Amino acid sequence: MATPQTPNSNPSRVIPLTCSGHTRPVVHLQFSPITDGTYYLISACKDGNPMLRDGPTGDWIGTFMGHKGAVWSAKLSKDASKAVTASADFTAKVWDTYTGDVLYSFSHGHIVRSADISEDGTRIISGGQEKKLRIFDLNKPDTATVEAEGHESTIKSVIWDGDRNVVLSAGDDKEIRIWDLRSFGQINTFKADQPITSMEVSADGKFITSTAGKVVYFLDASTYQVIKSIQTAYDVSSVSLHPDNKRFVAGGSSDLCVRIYDFESGKELEFYKGHHGPIHTVSYSPDGEIYATGSEDGTIRLWQTTPGKSYGLWQNKASKDEKENDVDGITTE
Repeated sequence: MATPQTPNSNPSRVIPLTCSGHTRPVVHLQFSPITDGTYYLISACKDGNPMLRDGPTGDWIGTFMGHKGAVWSAKLSKDASKAVTASADFTAKVWDTYTGDVLYSFSHGHIVRSADISEDGTRIISGGQEKKLRIFDLNKPDTATVEAEGHESTIKSVIWDGDRNVVLSAGDDKEIRIWDLRSFGQINTFKADQPITSMEVSADGKFITSTAGKVVYFLDASTYQVIKSIQTAYDVSSVSLHPDNKRFVAGGSSDLCVRIYDFESGKELEFYKGHHGPIHTVSYSPDGEIYATGSEDGTIRLWQTTPGKSYGLWQNKASKDEKENDVDGITTE
């Protein structure tokens, strides 16, 4: 297991874009794949109003109105035409991202903490405080769902891995469980030392990244064996691997800094301050040019992988004197 090392000094002054609009902590972020030459960012927030934004700029596109409780998870379909959200109002909802309309609303017996949508956009998987997984078929929304039980505590994260025909679930019982989609039986498991706080599959599908306590785990997405684990000095809430698999970004529930690490060595390369509360969620864009962070302070911040490069709204802004400007609800800091 790699151990923490002193990071290098910041390579240059970093100017994140701050996306305002949410009124409570931002708890989950996800970028879509590149579609029609661009990509999108969706956010889940305890204010109950998930938001869709233009990925490269952070410009607000729309707010999905309809939940009556905190939204814990928000994800986009592969073509970004649908969104699926999981909420404390005991529902998982599927949305039309062009109109903002609710297409389907699926009731549960308790708080839903995570949901994901299949690659073809026809089925969703959900999990939460009921400790069970449910699959809903959007082509047969009125039929009984497929269910699976096994977790002993709240399920915090679910992932639909269509390439391997499995779904992944993880949660407070310290386990990642792998379920065969054909039988919906459990076929593998990974046990951590602490409750698992986040889980995602890397952009190329090779790695499962997860966090538990102060440790970041990288698993082989085919064998579910640990490739490496990296010990940090703080409670890690979320981690995202860069698309080139050479670095990753991490945020912490007991730390206000955004931290960048070298994947191979586990060395901390950079750290940046900007948020005024713990960081709950981080995510790299599909082109790797930026990463997004969501915080207890109710804001989303977009950071450049290469500070100073002209990209999106960063048109040589890094070379200007520090000031604040309002640009479609985004302030440059």
